[in-house]
Amino acid sequence: MSNQLAMKVDLLPEGVKNWYLNLITPVVNYFISHSLNPNWFTTAGFILSVITAFVFAFGKLPLAGALILLAGTFDIVDGRVARATNRVTKFGALYDSALDRYAEVFIFFGVAYHFVDLEYLWRSVAVCIALGGSMMVSYIRARAEGLDLECKVGIMQRPERILLLGLGSIATLFYEYALDVAIWIIAVLANFTAIQRLHHVWAVENGRKNEPLATAQK
Repeated sequence: MSNQLAMKVDLLPEGVKNWYLNLITPVVNYFISHSLNPNWFTTAGFILSVITAFVFAFGKLPLAGALILLAGTFDIVDGRVARATNRVTKFGALYDSALDRYAEVFIFFGVAYHFVDLEYLWRSVAVCIALGGSMMVSYIRARAEGLDLECKVGIMQRPERILLLGLGSIATLFYEYALDVAIWIIAVLANFTAIQRLHHVWAVENGRKNEPLATAQK
């Protein structure tokens, strides 16, 4: 059975990912050496995301872009610190996922407020579509994993969304509509990713020849 729709496509080249991880490694190692609680970084990233939402709302787009990238870095740090200090817990994972979702809601709300304030109707609509797609990408993965099915595929996952929002906002220094382009890309590809994940779960379940079907609980 072809599984091309569900295959994982990385928008971020591995070289870029590795370069950035190597760049922040000394800072991460410092935090690890002091055995800091990873939940602190999760909380700090969330607080920074809320601040970012207000900065978006006030129309300071380049500054908001820089802040959202910084908040995304905290999201990387908390996981690496948790693994290195042997503090990976179920609550920590849930706490991280919950605050990540709230952070995205706040950020998209800030962007939407900015567009509504300028009376840009269709840009505001695009933000709502992007937010809906982003939430569905996360929800489908969580629901699938609750049914014992791995679901990490997709072209527009959270790191890609954060990077696009951040770079799109910063790029408004040079191109007025850069954030608009980023929002529409997220709106389309986040919802496409949700479809990819649905297809992936369907393909995986149908590929299990000798396993009984699990009854989904609602």
